[in-house]
Amino acid sequence: MTGENFAATRQLLGTVVAVQANFYRVQLDEEDGEMREMREMREHDPPLPHPPHSLLLLCTRRTRLKKIGQQVMVGDRVVVEEPDWAGGRGAIADVLPRQSELDRPAIANVNQILLVFAVADPPLEPYQLSRFLIKAESTGLDVLLCLNKSDLISQQEQQQVSDRLLGWGYEPIFISVKDGINTDQAARYLSNKITVIAGPSGVGKSSLINTLIESAKLRVGEVSGKLARGRHTTRHIELFELPNGGMLADTPGFNQPDMDCIPEELIHYFPEARKRLAVASCRFSDCLHRDEPECAVRGDWERYEHYLEFLSDAIARQTQLHQQADPESTMKLKSKSKGKGQSQYEPKLESKKYRRISRKTQLQDLQELYRDEE
Repeated sequence: MTGENFAATRQLLGTVVAVQANFYRVQLDEEDGEMREMREMREHDPPLPHPPHSLLLLCTRRTRLKKIGQQVMVGDRVVVEEPDWAGGRGAIADVLPRQSELDRPAIANVNQILLVFAVADPPLEPYQLSRFLIKAESTGLDVLLCLNKSDLISQQEQQQVSDRLLGWGYEPIFISVKDGINTDQAARYLSNKITVIAGPSGVGKSSLINTLIESAKLRVGEVSGKLARGRHTTRHIELFELPNGGMLADTPGFNQPDMDCIPEELIHYFPEARKRLAVASCRFSDCLHRDEPECAVRGDWERYEHYLEFLSDAIARQTQLHQQADPESTMKLKSKSKGKGQSQYEPKLESKKYRRISRKTQLQDLQELYRDEE
């Protein structure tokens, strides 16, 4: 088999590590001996320098994939054809079935979510942390919680935070990227997995990635003094190869994740609520755990107020979607002021039946009536 025929028939497997416009950066799997020999034979040049366990190609997507609407995402396992070793280019011919898929961030085949927050500078906000945790739980992936800047608080304060989060159902890892505290412990949880790192801006996500992966060299921002929030530094999703195997994805920071879950499923994203439902059940199967009698969940657990607020957001979003799909819906969501009860549905007046007749229409009706009488 000649080098040209080999290039035409051989298909390479790789992982999409970045997407920019209509180009995809693909990290190929480790080359075998035959593949390396044929590449060198075709080029008649010494092999190009590249990392010992990977080779990057800048690829386009085959027209066939565009026609069938096949999206290519960061994290996708893909088949690459016609590699141009000298130019570092190739073409994605197929996308392998995904094991998992996230929409925000748009990334495939993720195994777990690494949620990073700071215990100080900016201060830890329980409501914001709870919102991120619910969003992470809704993906169905494992959740690992790291609390950075632990060097800024005392051991006693760390224990108080730890006890509180244990009540939520999480065992956090206290780290300090600045002082190198427990970063090696966090790295062990990432080995041989594809991990998405998420959290609000300014908590040290980029600094943590730079510590774990020296070649990443991400830009690091500072915390705004006025808002006590971090400045946004990450602009796009990218996968970085970890030294001990596995990949880590940095994602654009956002301060308030969307509450886009189904209201009936929301309660299952609270570990402390799942624990209650494991030993008891509500009287009604469609219980939303608000004012329903004989509810097994409603009680004095700390994040119950968070649940009620998130539930209100989820119901409002679902109502909006229903109204967009069915403009003539007979129900609407009545929002109550904060602290005065929860939002609820109520009948909506039929817009055409109760619409006030305009003066122009009234005048036209009178003119038609006058002509009829004549």
